[in-house]
Amino acid sequence: MKRSAIIGVGGYLPEKKLTNADLEKMVDTSDAWIRERTGIEERRIAADGELTSDLAIRAAQVALTDAGISGQEIDMIVVATTTPDDTLPATAVKVQEAIGMTGGFAFDVQAVCSGFMYALATADNFIRTGAVRRALVIGAETLSRIVDWTDRNTCVLFGDGAGAVVLEAREGVGTKADTGVLQVALRSDGRYRQLLGATGGVSKNQRAGTITMEGREVFRHAVTNLAAIAAEVMQAADVTASEIDFLVPHQANVRIIDGTAKKLAFEADRVILTLPKQGNTSAASIPLALWEGVSSGRIRRGHLLLLESMGGGFTWAGALIRF
Repeated sequence: MKRSAIIGVGGYLPEKKLTNADLEKMVDTSDAWIRERTGIEERRIAADGELTSDLAIRAAQVALTDAGISGQEIDMIVVATTTPDDTLPATAVKVQEAIGMTGGFAFDVQAVCSGFMYALATADNFIRTGAVRRALVIGAETLSRIVDWTDRNTCVLFGDGAGAVVLEAREGVGTKADTGVLQVALRSDGRYRQLLGATGGVSKNQRAGTITMEGREVFRHAVTNLAAIAAEVMQAADVTASEIDFLVPHQANVRIIDGTAKKLAFEADRVILTLPKQGNTSAASIPLALWEGVSSGRIRRGHLLLLESMGGGFTWAGALIRF
């Protein structure tokens, strides 16, 4: 059977840092309050004129270099973003042009913080069916553009960035020893869409709006849903927690990450954590965490990875990947 192997990983973070000390001057908050409740110390903010596509292109170029291939060798691009450059066309076609990809196809997906996982599952299915050989999957966000900087409960959480992976079709035998994506599960429940959303929309009021969130309710659902979907993909792949080398979670809140890790019996040294220096970068957070793990040498070839995410919708997802 065909597997989607990760042959390249990349990421990009804007230069500007916004620290908790900076936020103390902008809103009624404190460094201690933010650290205690979120685990975040600083986040990156896109420069004036720096677009989501710019971040996505930079991450894509790093991933392509890591894979040792050119943009012309990519068959499809999927960009996961909640903050596209334009209402239309898709941000993905800007990436397509920038990397010199003149064939194939490119499109965006939107599942908020689960966006990268939805994009990964989409590309994986195209590869499994033999429709494409190589795919570029990107999560990119400029969430700073839709943050209410007067709301201390949300403005402290979010940052900008982009992460990318290059997938390539590889032959596998269908066991958990295969290299590549072994299992993916996607879920959503629209009954909870009001708990995490935005005040604007093209059809609703022709505005982008700003992020709104019922923090306690999101936290409660997140720990339960993430642990459940992680257990689901492990069971489907006949994998136990002890066999997994690293948990690569969506970087939303350190208490959510710790709570999920505890439920799954993961020690702290087996969790990739980028949240303190990056904040919540939504669809970019998992590929950025993967890039950090690979760049630091912690994640190596042959390692078994558990990825999980949850975002507005509610959407949530889990995946097992043999790197």
